[in-house]
Amino acid sequence: MPRCHLVSALPLRRAFSHKAPCARLSLSPSLLRPGQSPRALLPAPRHKALGRYSPPPSERLVSTATTITPSPTTTTDLPPALEPYSPPKTGLLSRLPTSWVPYAELVRLDKPTGSYYLFFPCLFSSLMAAPMVGASIPSVVGTSLLFFAGAIIMRGAGCAINDLWDRNLDPHVTRTRLRPIARGAITPFQGLVFTGTQLLAGLAILLQFPPSCFFYATPSLLFVAAYPLAKRVTYYPQFVLGLTFSWGAIMGFPALGVDLMSNSAALTAAGLLYSSNIAWTVLYDMIYAHMDIKDDAKAGIKSIALKHDAQTKQVLTGLAITQIALLAGAGIASGAGPAFFIGSCGGALVTLGIMIKRVNLKSVKDCWWWFVNGCWITGGVMSLGMAADYLVRYVEEGDEDSEKSTA
Repeated sequence: MPRCHLVSALPLRRAFSHKAPCARLSLSPSLLRPGQSPRALLPAPRHKALGRYSPPPSERLVSTATTITPSPTTTTDLPPALEPYSPPKTGLLSRLPTSWVPYAELVRLDKPTGSYYLFFPCLFSSLMAAPMVGASIPSVVGTSLLFFAGAIIMRGAGCAINDLWDRNLDPHVTRTRLRPIARGAITPFQGLVFTGTQLLAGLAILLQFPPSCFFYATPSLLFVAAYPLAKRVTYYPQFVLGLTFSWGAIMGFPALGVDLMSNSAALTAAGLLYSSNIAWTVLYDMIYAHMDIKDDAKAGIKSIALKHDAQTKQVLTGLAITQIALLAGAGIASGAGPAFFIGSCGGALVTLGIMIKRVNLKSVKDCWWWFVNGCWITGGVMSLGMAADYLVRYVEEGDEDSEKSTA
């Protein structure tokens, strides 16, 4: 039998390059059309047999000029990737050594508004207590500066305690996910040690005041520690924050030598001023809470903003009225004059009214603006009214003393 040499058109050509027996191809004449050569029934050459594949019409792709609309399941519907942490490039923190930056962020050194909110009640009580005991201007200024230093330190300690409590919640909130403990730049143990150092520094400031201040200040530490826990068990953690941040409304009286236990007028004034500041704290922190309202709902964090989202403006209005009424009561109890009621009470009424009307609670940026600037607008006019009342009464008392000495 003759032998033939097969060369396959497939890539396995080398496997068939050996000589192998093959059968002679026989073609039946019945398969040929008239005039057709038998060669036509042989397989086509490789370059003709392997033509371009053309899919059936049902599987053909659309033209490249056609715009393809992505389906709802494509990645275009996924939330944008969150930006990673980057060290501060500007501001105070950018000038600090790299190892200090996480601790400065922990105490919110770059966001001092909370320290101002903690300081204002101390200033209010100092200015209200000063005319009741005839305190000198240098004494009031020195006391206020000590309070300011203490506010910065204790606010930092409060932030550290808050972040230690919230170390498992902060990573789930957009605004807080890059805080030092949440992102792992500071371990919980390091945060605890740093908090203890801050509390010792706060104690050093406190010891500069009269000894009675130590006993008045100590209970406030319970509220400092309880506030982060309140967010887990109640929709009104802002009330607990108010109890904490307003404590300075009591401290100004003993700091200037007023014995609250023996002076009923001063005790009444301090109590009403403290209550007024609680209402103010809940008011501004309710606006602040609206910045995190969506993330808080997902993370299971409770707040007054979530509880009364649909009635926020009405609640804010009620808080403002309560704050001003209690402030006026404190002025009456302390014997304040017209400058206090016009400047402090009237100023608070106007500034709070404007803020409540204009704040856009659906805008994070707008809520932050009013939280920061409302501190100085409302706190500033209240301080100026109290300072004016103190100076007027201080001058009047000086005139009375000079008349008595000449008589």
